[in-house]
Amino acid sequence: MEAGAGASGGCSARALAACVIGGIVLGASVVALHLAGPAALPSLPPLDALGRRLLRRRRRPVRVYMDGCFDMMHYGHCNALRQARALGDELIVGVISDDEIKANKGPPVTPLHERMIMVRAVKWVDDIIPDAPYAITEEFMNKLFNEYNIDYIIHGDDPCLLPDGTDAYALAKKAGRYKQIKRTEGVSTTDIVGTNSSLPFIFGRMLLCVRERSSSDAHNHSSLQRQFSSGHGQKVDDTGSGSGTRVSHFLPTSRRIVQFSNSRGPGPDSRIVYIDGAFDLFHAGHVEILRLARELGDFLLVGIHTDQTISSTRGRHRPIMNLHERSLSVLACRYVDEVIIGAPWDVSKDMITTFNISLVVHGTIAENMDFTKDDSNPYAVPIAMGIYHKLESPLDITTSTIIRRIVANHEAYQKRNQKKEASEKKYYEGKSYVNGE
Repeated sequence: MEAGAGASGGCSARALAACVIGGIVLGASVVALHLAGPAALPSLPPLDALGRRLLRRRRRPVRVYMDGCFDMMHYGHCNALRQARALGDELIVGVISDDEIKANKGPPVTPLHERMIMVRAVKWVDDIIPDAPYAITEEFMNKLFNEYNIDYIIHGDDPCLLPDGTDAYALAKKAGRYKQIKRTEGVSTTDIVGTNSSLPFIFGRMLLCVRERSSSDAHNHSSLQRQFSSGHGQKVDDTGSGSGTRVSHFLPTSRRIVQFSNSRGPGPDSRIVYIDGAFDLFHAGHVEILRLARELGDFLLVGIHTDQTISSTRGRHRPIMNLHERSLSVLACRYVDEVIIGAPWDVSKDMITTFNISLVVHGTIAENMDFTKDDSNPYAVPIAMGIYHKLESPLDITTSTIIRRIVANHEAYQKRNQKKEASEKKYYEGKSYVNGE
């Protein structure tokens, strides 16, 4: 007991001595700083600022990376980006270069600058990396981790194979920095562009017209273009078991619409701008006119015309994408606040009053500009009210532009998609449930 007490007393004495010496050193330092003048005093941050800095250091935003071709971008791409963004705080998207796509898959339908416009406009994207490589090499992966501070690399549950058959994301998986999302049901670019495959899910909505042409018409691209314009030779199949160009496997749900929606309405004094159209094969021309329209007000309301309306004005082969598919593509655009799914052709006084529309706009580049010459001008009411405005379209692109590109290179696109057919078939045959939404 006495030995223990003595040891305790020795410790206390040493602690007291240390405190005294420390106090003397601290006091001397304060005196020295005081004698040196105010300039020598360190500038310490306020306590709350220091706390915020420490908090940020402890909780750095989780940055996730997803890459893709994003060629002929559709709601499936947008949904993948939405899911990827939900796995982190910031989503960085790599847009694969034209040369890389050509080397690994075949020629892209839309060039890099248009694909960048499309990806940048998606509401869940925080930043983009142009000219990204098709495969995640060790060098590029280290660049993502060290320069872009990427925490995880994201891809869907569908296969992404290099020409030699290896997994494009093998290195990311090996590094333990890979996360998987659920592939969006019912759509792929292969499905839209098409092949001559007999597989129901691979039936194209566009190039199927090629095999319906007569042999004497085999190389006549203008004839194929006319088929899309006039509806010649179309066979519509809603079952997915026969031949048709407008087969859709999309499974629309109310939850998906809610997920894409901004879930907020305009304020009481908001200037509401309205623009309508088909928005078929949603492209960079659509994005740019929506961007300009949004700049004219506080809230952008977009009317999406019905399939029947579009077919009656643009031919039986239109639209390529159905109403719900087109609506989701528009809803995913960061410039859009709300859509009317199945908007009327005519903009009526009642509609303007109901939605409190301040301005009705239309671009100078569109599929059908003949309405200005008709007695039944759909914009007659807003014109009479003095709230109609024509916007100069930034890009000379329409849905027909995209169709012409595919028609002109249909053989190359068929070969490109036939390469993907085997992996698509394998994916669907071995498909299992993946958690995600």
